[in-house]
Amino acid sequence: MKMIENIEKYAKENRIPIMLPDGIEYLCNYIKENNIKKILEIGTAIGYSAIKMASVNDNIYITTIEKDEKRYKEAIKNINILNLDKRINVLLKDALEIELKDKYDLIFIDASKGHNIDFFNKFKNNLNDNGVIITDNLSFHGLVENESLAITKNQKGIVKKIKLFIDFLDNNQEFDTNYIEIGDKISISKRSDKNEKNISNT
Repeated sequence: MKMIENIEKYAKENRIPIMLPDGIEYLCNYIKENNIKKILEIGTAIGYSAIKMASVNDNIYITTIEKDEKRYKEAIKNINILNLDKRINVLLKDALEIELKDKYDLIFIDASKGHNIDFFNKFKNNLNDNGVIITDNLSFHGLVENESLAITKNQKGIVKKIKLFIDFLDNNQEFDTNYIEIGDKISISKRSDKNEKNISNT
């Protein structure tokens, strides 16, 4: 699709991070195979991943949050051109300052890496019982696995925060997490069976 190629080109030219091709392909296949209908995305950017997810089938509805106004406007433009505005609702807001009551089959975290734990804890209550939280960029272009490649102070800070998030997932009693070595490495977190049993026994 020409429009998708244009969005990818715009992202590259303007240094806007979007999911790597095999990462977004995996995510879309996961949505299809697990019959996911309602999605919350943290970090719209220019609408690329929301558009790709919504394109899986016509029954998918997405709420996506973006705090950068320029990116928000670009996302709205892209979504409108593709006539997806009825199924993708973009909110111009800081995700940590918004309160949502709806429940979602999938929550996709792809925003500020330093706030992954905050996003996870804030929105886990918006997850359906059998829902899943997926987080992108856990490799951070290989820097997490090889920290010596991190040159700038900013890179080193992000790597440290991603490692803290991975540790948070690994030690989380409420969710079980699998890591998929695709794209820039993603995590898939589901409520633990043990946790569900504990809830049912109380």
